[in-house]
Amino acid sequence: MTDEMHARVQHAAALIEQADGLIVTAGAGMGVDSGLPDFRGPEGFWGAYPALGHAGIRFEDIANPQAFEDDPYLAWGFYGHRLNLYRATEPHEGFRILRDIADKLPHGAFVFTSNVDGQFEKAGFDEECIVECHGSIHHLQCMKNCFEYTWSSAGFRPKVDEQSCRITSALPVCPLCRSLARPNILMFGDWSWMRSRTYQQQLQFRRWRQEVARPVVIEIGAGTAIPSVRAFGEEQGCPLIRINKREWQVRRAGDVGLPAGGLEGMRAIAEALAGKP
Repeated sequence: MTDEMHARVQHAAALIEQADGLIVTAGAGMGVDSGLPDFRGPEGFWGAYPALGHAGIRFEDIANPQAFEDDPYLAWGFYGHRLNLYRATEPHEGFRILRDIADKLPHGAFVFTSNVDGQFEKAGFDEECIVECHGSIHHLQCMKNCFEYTWSSAGFRPKVDEQSCRITSALPVCPLCRSLARPNILMFGDWSWMRSRTYQQQLQFRRWRQEVARPVVIEIGAGTAIPSVRAFGEEQGCPLIRINKREWQVRRAGDVGLPAGGLEGMRAIAEALAGKP
């Protein structure tokens, strides 16, 4: 570790030491160390889904409610594969380090993430203390926007032909009206996403935030292409630790940026905290 990186990590540890609550903000880069694919750019997306690459279908095309109208077997092939992948993936050690830090703070942690993979819940974070601002693949909704109703996808076990990226098992349907179901995820060009579940999560965060006097934000793997996570952390009016391999720079005096992956950055912070008296 360079002297400059060491100083940055020590600064981050000092910010955590003075905090009474932890706000974890996480983007897609958080899951990379768990082995989840990075969809940054067409090459990364098509590398993960070659059948879609051969057809020239971009992430924006398949992650779109219109895809469920045009070809539900292909759309659910993509999302069914992702659902199976996320269920099989174990969260990396960085999640545990975050929990360890939160456990030492009077108000614990609240998570704000654009990830739809459910990895924070799987890592043991309280589901009542998580905002999934783009929804969750572990919940479904009706394509017809039926009664603003969402439900768990736990009983849905998709079988997918990975060569063609098409679902081969039965399509999920709404239990109320029997129309096609889709993930309760905010997609591109999406005007029918049912946001009620996420809205309730946001209300829970606001209540928690009112109780915390000295929070600190740890932002991991959140980029500028879709800046919702970065903006949320910066709006909290408290110190921010940004962990990002490519876009680690911070704009405010007192904040600190670590040019590192999520797991690398959290391990360095854990070592710094362990070395403090």
